[in-house]
Amino acid sequence: MARLLIVFIVMLATSFSAVAQTAPSPEVLKALAPTGKLRAAINFGNGVLAQMGPNGEPQGVSAELAAALAKRLGVPVEFVIYQAAGKVAAGASQNAWDIGFLAIEPARAAEIDFTAPYVIIQGAYLVWQDSPLKAVADVDKPGIKIGVGLGSVYDLYLTRTLKNATLVRAPKGGAAAGIEPFVEGKLDAAAGVREPIDAYAKDHPEVRVLPGSFEEIRQAIATPKGRAAGATYLHGFVEEMKANGFVAEALKRSGQTAPVAPPES
Repeated sequence: MARLLIVFIVMLATSFSAVAQTAPSPEVLKALAPTGKLRAAINFGNGVLAQMGPNGEPQGVSAELAAALAKRLGVPVEFVIYQAAGKVAAGASQNAWDIGFLAIEPARAAEIDFTAPYVIIQGAYLVWQDSPLKAVADVDKPGIKIGVGLGSVYDLYLTRTLKNATLVRAPKGGAAAGIEPFVEGKLDAAAGVREPIDAYAKDHPEVRVLPGSFEEIRQAIATPKGRAAGATYLHGFVEEMKANGFVAEALKRSGQTAPVAPPES
């Protein structure tokens, strides 16, 4: 697991004007930056949320939110880099990070506290052009094999909800990792995040994306269990960043079109 330490980030300075400067309590600082810095897990496996910059630095909405939070806390940010969400989730029990950017998923809730979502992403199916599968409901049938990324939120969701189809897992995980076993094994479908699935289909005429989605993936900021003051603070932070346009602008700057989640009711 590579680590990229960026102290008092300069590259995202233009984003900080959107952050209200409210002083966090000592309890919040202890919960979110117990080492004196904010260790933020960034998952390069989900290109909607994070992209690699020209010098290997994280860019995108996750990195911008982490930098803005560190600015508010008055501490430097340390990016802890991962290639798959499942590995980010595993790091929660290893004290590897203080905040992460993960989809809300019941299977992870035993060790992780989540804010309300800040971005909504769809889970979509990729199938062969000549496939008899026409709709999402057609996929969950006996004999159907679906490629997924191991430990991804859609792997967890489909494991919990599918009744008949079989999952074939790609060990590396990632937002579109299910494409590899789908292609190599000539499976019936691949499951993944819509944006990379759509991009793959655009460049490969032998496949198509089924209309609709099998899951609404709610991306949130996460913190390990046992940091109640931090979790409460993050909750308010996310709601403010949605309301003041910070999340929408960060998505726009990184060229992403995923919708901002609505305010928490």
